[in-house]
Amino acid sequence: MFGPRSMRQLSVLLLAGALALMPALAEARAGLGGSSGSRGSRTNAAPAPTTTAPSAAPMQRSATPQTQPGVSPTPGAAPAAAPAASPGFFGSGFGRGLMGGLLGAGLFGLLFGGSMFGGLGGIMSILGLFVQIALLIFLVKMAMAWYARRQMAPAAAFNGPQGSSYEANPPQGPASAAGSGANPVGANPAGANPVGASPVGAARPMPNQALNLAKEDFDNFERLLGEVQHAYADENIEKLRKLTSVEMVSYFAQDIAEMLQKGQANRVSGVRLLQGDLSEAWSEAGADYATVAMRFSMVDLVVDRGNGQVISGNTQSPSEATEVWTFTRPSGSSSLDWKLSAIQQAA
Repeated sequence: MFGPRSMRQLSVLLLAGALALMPALAEARAGLGGSSGSRGSRTNAAPAPTTTAPSAAPMQRSATPQTQPGVSPTPGAAPAAAPAASPGFFGSGFGRGLMGGLLGAGLFGLLFGGSMFGGLGGIMSILGLFVQIALLIFLVKMAMAWYARRQMAPAAAFNGPQGSSYEANPPQGPASAAGSGANPVGANPAGANPVGASPVGAARPMPNQALNLAKEDFDNFERLLGEVQHAYADENIEKLRKLTSVEMVSYFAQDIAEMLQKGQANRVSGVRLLQGDLSEAWSEAGADYATVAMRFSMVDLVVDRGNGQVISGNTQSPSEATEVWTFTRPSGSSSLDWKLSAIQQAA
């Protein structure tokens, strides 16, 4: 049915199509779908799990040096290298090596007259291979999510304007599993997970003073979600300075400059919070911190700066994302003083 020449041509077309789809899978929103920023002494510790985000990826970019659990960073110390991220199977060293080897071997074969993945038995073997890899990734992610849910402690929930109202002081849940080192639930009136509660094996810092949050705080977290996304898409650095920490402004400016160099721009509309959970709220060293998991939707586009043509994204269909945002303010200040200090991707 397919001759050797036809098989090579079809393989090239499939590879070109896969590569053409890669930009469409890239994230364009604020943070570019990565994990950046600082959470005070908890920067290098996993946020407490919630229903919305049972786990979060470690920081890829952070000005906070890595420290041992319970040891605060030394003032004035030079920032250490950011911890390696866990972006998923293809983002891991093993995944990149596997896919690089497969694609490299296929291209080598095409250049020297063979069929791409010729040793695998033709085009159906290629498709079968991709299906098996996709199925394996799906099963691994399902297993990890199931395990994370088993380790998850209850957290205070809040929803968007079309859902139920915020809970300033939600009901308290049961204590974390024994052996986690958690403080009693009653010691945290904000309804956040007990300080120290974490998935098995996750490093946690020493407890800080628990922080009680009010409805106005949650309202402002939701407000900041939309305002940060729009300011980023508008490339409004001045407004981003008012909404985010100095560190986050520097990352956003860097991301905007890279898109400018490519001749591309981000366009955002219809940002809407779908679900949110409070992970942690605490005070330390004259600052308040609140880490919140949020699932939200928005129309997220990458367009050509010259002609406005859409490069990736769907103008008619909003995309959804789940991220863990950390906010900070000077201790004892107003709920209007919260600023974004970190974004982490749900893992």
